[in-house]
Amino acid sequence: MSPRWADEENEILTEQEMRAKIETPRRFKVLLHNDNYTTMDFVVLVLVRVFHKHQADAIRIMLDVHHKNIGEVGVYPREVAETQVELVRQMAQEAQFPLLCTMEPE
Repeated sequence: MSPRWADEENEILTEQEMRAKIETPRRFKVLLHNDNYTTMDFVVLVLVRVFHKHQADAIRIMLDVHHKNIGEVGVYPREVAETQVELVRQMAQEAQFPLLCTMEPE
């Protein structure tokens, strides 16, 4: 007999449903926000160094941030997203820019 597990509503989950719940961690969008002080070159630098974007992709994302006031950098597992947000914060602070990087559930 295979093990049986209950979900939040105490409904019995099949083994396949349980495996799906375990194997799909929640993912988070990482966003950059526009401001009037951070240079476009610095945003591109952040996108290349922290997010490993190619130059052309970094420029496209930077322009989204500039024109739409926000730009999605990518979607990552929680721990990766948290680390990237913190790295951007540190880089911006060291460069004395107010660049804001946030994350939100996908």
